[in-house]
Amino acid sequence: MRVTQNMLANSSLKHISESYRRLDKYSDQLSTGKKITRPSDDPVVAMKGMFYRTNLTEVNQYQRNLSELSLWMDNSDSSLDQANSSLQRMRELLLQAKNGTNTADERTAIATEMDQLKQDLASVANTKVGDKYIFNGTDIDNPPVSIDSSTGQVTVKTNNNDFNVEVGPNVKLRANIHPGNIFSAAMFSDIENIISDLKSDNITNLDASLTKLDTHLDNLSAERSDLGARSNRLDMISSRLDSQEVFANQVISDNEDADIEKVITDLKTQESVHRAALSVGAQIIQPTLMDFLK
Repeated sequence: MRVTQNMLANSSLKHISESYRRLDKYSDQLSTGKKITRPSDDPVVAMKGMFYRTNLTEVNQYQRNLSELSLWMDNSDSSLDQANSSLQRMRELLLQAKNGTNTADERTAIATEMDQLKQDLASVANTKVGDKYIFNGTDIDNPPVSIDSSTGQVTVKTNNNDFNVEVGPNVKLRANIHPGNIFSAAMFSDIENIISDLKSDNITNLDASLTKLDTHLDNLSAERSDLGARSNRLDMISSRLDSQEVFANQVISDNEDADIEKVITDLKTQESVHRAALSVGAQIIQPTLMDFLK
């Protein structure tokens, strides 16, 4: 086959153009630290990157859910601790009121303090995290307990449905306690009966009232224990998600990040090859008549 001068020149220009493309590729990798800057550079790396980033996004969303869940549970535990203190104080006052040496005025004073503790319990039942009532099941927009300002009568409308938060693929964890087991209408009714008996200096029902109060304290302890168990599970899930986040970031890095040392070596090698190509190309282009006329 006959090889002409134009064929040599065109071939040289083609290879020089390809050399420029490789120089541009290594320059981009060095400046961005990434293997590719556009999907067309390596479709396989781009496709895997989309999958890995989707996985990382899911992990980050579950971590945000866990953060809200942790805040919810921490506030619930703190509120239950306050409710327990109020009920324990009521029990102490009730034992004190049973003492036959107390006068009617002293029992009235005890009733006054118990009424304040009742209002405190109502306030605890209406605890909010952000704009959500945490002791009203899935009805997070409405308070479970209300008190008539004129009569002091307590109205309870608790929602006992589970408020679940997704913490993993097809994994949900209950954030709330069952308010009907603690801040129930029966509990507030029993407290109001105790207050009424003390104000009327009636001590015949106090033994039965003490038994009922102990039952409410037992219910609170049971709910608090259940909350503690779920909180421990929350910590384990959080630890697992933290590990998954590290692994996901590592996989993304392995898939997308350029090996800087190798890129620098390849760039320097390509620069040498490019200079050689330019030198050879200059020799291929033969002198013309115009060169001899200078």
